[in-house]
Amino acid sequence: MLIPFKLHKFILNVLIFSTLLFSCGGGSDDSDPIDTSTPSNLTITANLIGANTSNPNGDGSGKVIFNFSADNASSYKINFGNGDVIETSAKSISYTYTGAGITNYNVFISAYKADKFISKSITITIKVNTSLLWSDEFNGAGTPDGNKWTYDLGTGAGGWGNNESQYYTNRTDNVVIANGILKITAKKESYQGAAYTSTRIKTQGKFDFKFGKVEVRAKLPQGRGTWPAIWMLGSNISTVGWPACGEVDIMEHAGNRQGIVSSAMHTPSSFGNTSNTGSQTLADVSTAFHVYAVEWTSQSMVFSVDGVVHYTYNPVTKNSSTWPFDANQFLILNVAMGGTFGGGIDAAFTESSMEIDYVRVYQ
Repeated sequence: MLIPFKLHKFILNVLIFSTLLFSCGGGSDDSDPIDTSTPSNLTITANLIGANTSNPNGDGSGKVIFNFSADNASSYKINFGNGDVIETSAKSISYTYTGAGITNYNVFISAYKADKFISKSITITIKVNTSLLWSDEFNGAGTPDGNKWTYDLGTGAGGWGNNESQYYTNRTDNVVIANGILKITAKKESYQGAAYTSTRIKTQGKFDFKFGKVEVRAKLPQGRGTWPAIWMLGSNISTVGWPACGEVDIMEHAGNRQGIVSSAMHTPSSFGNTSNTGSQTLADVSTAFHVYAVEWTSQSMVFSVDGVVHYTYNPVTKNSSTWPFDANQFLILNVAMGGTFGGGIDAAFTESSMEIDYVRVYQ
């Protein structure tokens, strides 16, 4: 059948147009479509308020402005490295750190779209000026200041509840200040029915506080069985008992695990062999001084050594079971021998000391 000329021309034009469309259009493009379902290109900057050449870590206010952005993101989550976490849809946030001194923080920021996200981190070193609330620099010589410290004496019930082997004394054989250093010495000796002696001093009834930062510069004893500790107990322990009063172990070290310094929290929700612990390893704990610290706020406890954070306690639900830390606590310094944490004591052990340069509480 013959096709009329006009119809033939129309069909030819359609075929030509279709060929051009498929040869030049997206049908032959092999590139992937842009993924708009997942955030990408996350960027972060931190502006330390007052930072300049003379004050690279800020002006002491602790204030930092974080700016961040990501393609396809609808919200952001910021972990400030001290236990505080904030979610926001903004691309900038101002935050004020409260820990005294110069501290390093690893800040993590995640960009979200629905259940998909990407993350990045940034490390900042921030300076915070706060007031020195209380301290003992251990200047002079003699025994601890009776206006600041008192003693626990004896073997305690059940070896202070931990099957410890020492008898705590207030003798200068076990505790003395010399050349600006407090020395607590554990000794192997027969005394009052015990095979070892040592000292435990505390500020109970002399000084307590709520919220702040504790810094203790110390060098630790060595020898299998030694158990030095820097810690705190709730001042209400005489009325509510333990663990309802709350216990904060700023630093513990066992000579049987030389070099591993740990921190722990004891509360009604987890105590004794508590799950709330963190640690870091230092090769020279018994040959060099380090600053052991905890930063205590209404929301968290952040533990560090020389400004390096190794554990943060920040329970999501805060009640009397998980957070008995809205009341005052007092300080304790001691060296125990053996016990549930210290472990077996070396038969060749004779004596070793924890040396403390200072104890400082900022608020």
